[in-house]
Amino acid sequence: MKSKATKVLMETFVGIFDYHTKMFLNALDGISDEDAQSRMGTKANHMAWIAGSLVYQRQMIANSAGVDVKQTSAKLFENNKGIQDNVTYPSLGELKDDWNKISPLLSKALSNMSEEEMNGPDPFKMPGANFTFFDTAVVFSIDRESYCLGQLGLYRRLLGYDAMKYPQ
Repeated sequence: MKSKATKVLMETFVGIFDYHTKMFLNALDGISDEDAQSRMGTKANHMAWIAGSLVYQRQMIANSAGVDVKQTSAKLFENNKGIQDNVTYPSLGELKDDWNKISPLLSKALSNMSEEEMNGPDPFKMPGANFTFFDTAVVFSIDRESYCLGQLGLYRRLLGYDAMKYPQ
């Protein structure tokens, strides 16, 4: 059973999670697969890698919450592997399909987790402290999603696309 405070906190985080679900799709809307692979002459992560890593992050959280789901291109991102030179990453269509498959399953799993499960061990074994599932799978992950969504929004503008639209 969840305490009233935990219930409100989880509803807030799931609300942010669901908002990010829409923002991800808006950030990639209209981007060509060719542009999504562009590092713009830098060593920066490109849009396809950023998007794929976000899908992989959600897959990992879903798996640790007991949801059996897998990203189509998971091998490219296993163990949080960084971007690889001379690799063509999946199309944005494939990444969006995986996102749309994984996200509702994860949202439901997070909404239904007990307080005991949320206070359970960190499934990712993050260094630095004695973190819980909630600390890493919810708080850290939502923070990282915000950061990556900002990068996708910036890439849109740098590549000459209209600004990202906020969900209605």
